[in-house]
Amino acid sequence: MATADDGTRGIRDQGTRGQDTRDRSFLGEVKDAISGRAALLMIGVLALTALFIASYAGAFHSPKPKDVPLAVVAPQQMSGQLVERLGKLPGSPLDPRTASSEADAARQIKERDIDGALIVDPRGTTDKLLVAGGSGASLSQAVEQVVTQAEKAQQRTVQVQDIAPADKDDTRGLSSFYLVVGWCVGGYLCAAILAISFGARPVNLKRAVIRLAALAVYSVLTGLAGAVVIGPVLGAMPGSLYGLWGLGALIVFAVGATTFAFQAIAGIIGIGLTILVVVIAGNPSAGGAYPYPLLPDFWRAIGPALPPGAGTWVARSIAYFHGNAVTGPLLVLSAWAVAGTALTLLFSALTKGRTVINRSEVRQ
Repeated sequence: MATADDGTRGIRDQGTRGQDTRDRSFLGEVKDAISGRAALLMIGVLALTALFIASYAGAFHSPKPKDVPLAVVAPQQMSGQLVERLGKLPGSPLDPRTASSEADAARQIKERDIDGALIVDPRGTTDKLLVAGGSGASLSQAVEQVVTQAEKAQQRTVQVQDIAPADKDDTRGLSSFYLVVGWCVGGYLCAAILAISFGARPVNLKRAVIRLAALAVYSVLTGLAGAVVIGPVLGAMPGSLYGLWGLGALIVFAVGATTFAFQAIAGIIGIGLTILVVVIAGNPSAGGAYPYPLLPDFWRAIGPALPPGAGTWVARSIAYFHGNAVTGPLLVLSAWAVAGTALTLLFSALTKGRTVINRSEVRQ
């Protein structure tokens, strides 16, 4: 009898071991389908989505000019009064200052120190307004509208002259912005692909150097591809092919290195941090669809310090302003590239000796 019982228990034990003992209730299925880590990442994506909507809508929902730099060329006896009157317009749309001559005002526009110039004709009632369409059609149109209304109040009219126009195939002046956005996307996607394939955090300093070297090669090729497509292929934007190529390589490397740095610090979450900085904060503040003087204060303040804004400024300068006023933005892009490289190497060195990659950070 004892022997039979033992045999029965053995058969039951074998049957139990072959069965799936996981909780098959609905809650159990949910827990099995969506891990805690996945749930946290979904919450993070939800937050990024809300921030994306808030940033773009906040920057673009009500564009209006604020403190647009404008030169005034007028006889000495009336220039001071005119500057004061233009500076006190409701909402402070203009930041007027005097210029010595029309030639001086035109030079300042082409050097990107100002965005327009009012040339007063003391012998008549029609004045001249100089603008630069290459800085963005929305900005030049806003300046024209404000000055036209101000002149109309004084029973005067203006004749508009665009001294730095956008190309006929780039009528809104947006090609430079889309070009830079494409380069930024290329930079963080390259870094993200390496993270998905081989782990977000490099396992040692040597791996980090290899990744950065691969990014450098990729940046040169992507910069060239963008410059060739926007110029010779589409004819969407003028300017030096080599200048745009160099700019593209720098932008791609800066964004890619920044993504590497965020990944080295925070793992796979670093990709989300890059999207937050470059896409959510950087794109609407880049001065693309609406140049800086048309953006709310927050976006106007952060735009020049982020890669999309610095890149868009330089691209427009190369295309329409003979490469003027690019030193500051190029230093911004270089700072992102250097800081991203340094942080990537630093945090990779701190992981020296780690031989196992977190399974949640790598897909073999």
